[in-house]
Amino acid sequence: MEIGIDSFAATIPNPQTGETVPPADRIEALLNEVETADRVGLDVFGIGEHHREDFLDSAPTVLLAAAAARTSTIRLASAVTVLSAADPVRIFQEFATIDLISKGRAEIVAGRGSFGEAYPLFGFAFEDYDALFTEKLDLLLTLRETARITWRGRFRPPLTDQGVFPRPHQARLPVWLGVGGTPQSFVRAGALGLPLMVAIIGGTFERFRPLVDLYRAAGREAGHPPEALRVGVHAMGFVADTDAAARDAFFPGWAHMFTEIGRERGWSPVTRAQFEAMAGPGGAFLIGSPDTVFEKVLAADKALGGLSRVTFQMSSAMLETAAMQRSITLLGTAVAPRLRA
Repeated sequence: MEIGIDSFAATIPNPQTGETVPPADRIEALLNEVETADRVGLDVFGIGEHHREDFLDSAPTVLLAAAAARTSTIRLASAVTVLSAADPVRIFQEFATIDLISKGRAEIVAGRGSFGEAYPLFGFAFEDYDALFTEKLDLLLTLRETARITWRGRFRPPLTDQGVFPRPHQARLPVWLGVGGTPQSFVRAGALGLPLMVAIIGGTFERFRPLVDLYRAAGREAGHPPEALRVGVHAMGFVADTDAAARDAFFPGWAHMFTEIGRERGWSPVTRAQFEAMAGPGGAFLIGSPDTVFEKVLAADKALGGLSRVTFQMSSAMLETAAMQRSITLLGTAVAPRLRA
């Protein structure tokens, strides 16, 4: 099992003062987090993509390239690339370049994204989000197989025996499919034989088992070998010396982030009681001491029939810089080795 971190480069105001960390300082802290994750032996660091005022990751490939130049072994991934609103040719070129800088450590996690701002920003209709994704995923997967391509679709000008360069350092650039809770997305990933990254930001792990089973069944039906059908989970997570310290560091930022999102979507404000339930034994938050987090990851692995990768979404605790560094260190030194063993 691979263990890693995902960041959304969130900018959350201090709950006491209302002040926000200057963007340049937040970016520096993010790159320091990647360096620490690399140093303590974590397997992967992912950076998301958002086009909103409260995030600084609208150009994730630039951030990943900076991280590639400052690290040596950790794999560097998107979390996720909003492929529906992007040009797959440019995405391939950018990740191939990151792969060259990092000497073979780049990965794409392609998805449709959980927000809609990218669609009008880049001239697409949100109503076409699935058709856009289907077509652009086909082009991206074709691009990684051949340097010269002839291709035609609905949303992009055709390609006629055109070369797409540079080529990546890896023989085949890894592409995962990032999914939420739509059954069709799980089936699509299985039919294509792509590794699956499931975003689980609440509830329980068990409720996703039928969807993961759908993925594996679709993969078997399409003739893909079991080893190709890898399952990863992206979950809220944080490690501290005690359960209480982990929860106290993570809750304020999480409450702010999800209350703001909830206001846009008509949800009720989140509560500490909801948070405690999800951080408790039955919930899907991987938050607590090293022992607690170890046991919760094992439970998630069992609930979902075996996991290849687990990534911790820690952005909510970005204001607690020292606690964040401590969390990454504990994850790499006190949790990951036990899980690998």
